[in-house]
Amino acid sequence: MEYLGIELKKPKVSFFDFTCCEGCQLQIANKEDTLVDFLSLVEVVNFREISSEKKDHYEIAFIEGAISRQDEIERLEKIRKQAKLVVALGTCACYGGVNSLKKRFSVEDVVNEVYGHNPVETLPVKSVKEVVAVDFEIPGCPISKAEFESIILHLVLGTEFRFKKYPVCVECKQNLNHCLLDEGKICLGPITRAGCNAVCINGKLPCYGCRGPAEENNWPSLKQILTEKGFSPEQIDEKTSFFNSLTEVTKNES
Repeated sequence: MEYLGIELKKPKVSFFDFTCCEGCQLQIANKEDTLVDFLSLVEVVNFREISSEKKDHYEIAFIEGAISRQDEIERLEKIRKQAKLVVALGTCACYGGVNSLKKRFSVEDVVNEVYGHNPVETLPVKSVKEVVAVDFEIPGCPISKAEFESIILHLVLGTEFRFKKYPVCVECKQNLNHCLLDEGKICLGPITRAGCNAVCINGKLPCYGCRGPAEENNWPSLKQILTEKGFSPEQIDEKTSFFNSLTEVTKNES
C-alpha cells in the first residue's frame, strides 16, 4: 500500500464482540461497495463476520459490545495488553448501550425474571472505558458506515477527522424534515451529537440519543420544552436514559 508515493505498512486489526448484537460489525461487512477499499488499508486478522480465520497478533483492536461478565473483563484486559490502539465500536461499547437498561433493576431480579431456574453469571453493565483505557470511540447504534470509513483513514493514514460539534437537529433541518417535537414525540436530536445524517428522523422515528451528547447542546432548554408539552419527568428520563449515552448531560445540569 502506498500513500503519497510512500510505501506504508498495513496495520493488523482485530474485531471483538462482547455483550452486543454485532450490528456495528455487520455495518462494516455489509458495505460491499467500499469493503475492498477498507481491506486494502488494513490487514484483518480477526473478524468473524467475514472470515473464520483467527490470529493472535494485532495492533488495533475494535471492541463492540458492553461488558457484563467477569470473563469478559478478563478477556478485555488481555486484548488491551496486546493492542497498541483500542477503539470502542458502537454505543454499547462507548456507553453501555441498551444493555444498561438492566441497571434499573437488581442483578438478582434480572436473572430470575429472564432465566428463572437456570441462572447465569452476570454483572452490572459497563462501557469499555470503565474497564480499560480506550484510545478512540466511535458511537452509534449502529455506527455510521461513512463515519467509520473516515475514522479508518484518520487512524491508518493520519487524515484529518473531527466529530461534529453541533447536534443532530442541524442535520435534520438540512434534510427538510418536519420537527417531531411538534408531533408530540420526545426527540433528542437537539442534544445528540450529529454525524448520522439524522437517519432515524428521516424515517420518521424520534432520536434516542445513541451518539451521545453534542458539544453544542442546550439540555435545560429541551427539558423545558418537553415539560411544557406535557411530558412527565419519568417519561423524559426513560427516553434520555435508554442508551445510557446522555447521562453526563442530563444528570449534571446546573
